[in-house]
Amino acid sequence: MPDRPADPALSFVGGMPDAVLFDMDGTLVDTEGLWWQAAASVARSLGRALTAADAPHVTGRTVGDTAAHLVAGTGGLGGGMSVEGVAGALTEAFAERVRTGLTVAPGAPELLAELAAADVPTALVSASPRSIVELVLPRLGHAFDLVIADEDTARGKPHPDPYLEAARRLRVAPARCVAVEDSPAGVAAATAAGCRVLVVDPARGLAQVRAGLRGAPPHGG
Repeated sequence: MPDRPADPALSFVGGMPDAVLFDMDGTLVDTEGLWWQAAASVARSLGRALTAADAPHVTGRTVGDTAAHLVAGTGGLGGGMSVEGVAGALTEAFAERVRTGLTVAPGAPELLAELAAADVPTALVSASPRSIVELVLPRLGHAFDLVIADEDTARGKPHPDPYLEAARRLRVAPARCVAVEDSPAGVAAATAAGCRVLVVDPARGLAQVRAGLRGAPPHGG
């Protein structure tokens, strides 16, 4: 992809990024709480309660990884349910909450509009199943050049596979991409892929990400 002239409104290490790769849950939409509620509900059905110690295995992780963690927490019995069965229950519980309680993160529409106006390619790189992503996309009102969902890679976050696959499909070098993330698993994935990472502060929404794309040093870069 040829270099673009730097846009002073969206500069990146002396020029424009070749692409901006967005996490979805907790980054563009406020769904982390909904995901935790869904996981907690399914965990209760398996006879256990989620605690803060479960957070690294739930937040920012794929449905399959979370399901495996919940089944392991029941001594591998899963309340009589397989990992696949628990994953299906998680997806259904999450989808129900997304349909009724989805909130777009402050600043997300403005940032996506700025990137579209600057002709910067964008990708959505989510740990959620495609069925969940498709529920969210209409609310964002943005035509992403690429969508990577849980089903698109053999390994999900915190492995680098989703970000490497996004860069490969967009035909850009990961080092020339900015990844926008909120969770430790997502940051680990993007960093391992070689992307520069901007980390979202949920209290501020996307405001600091817009500032970061205007030239602030990215996290991990």
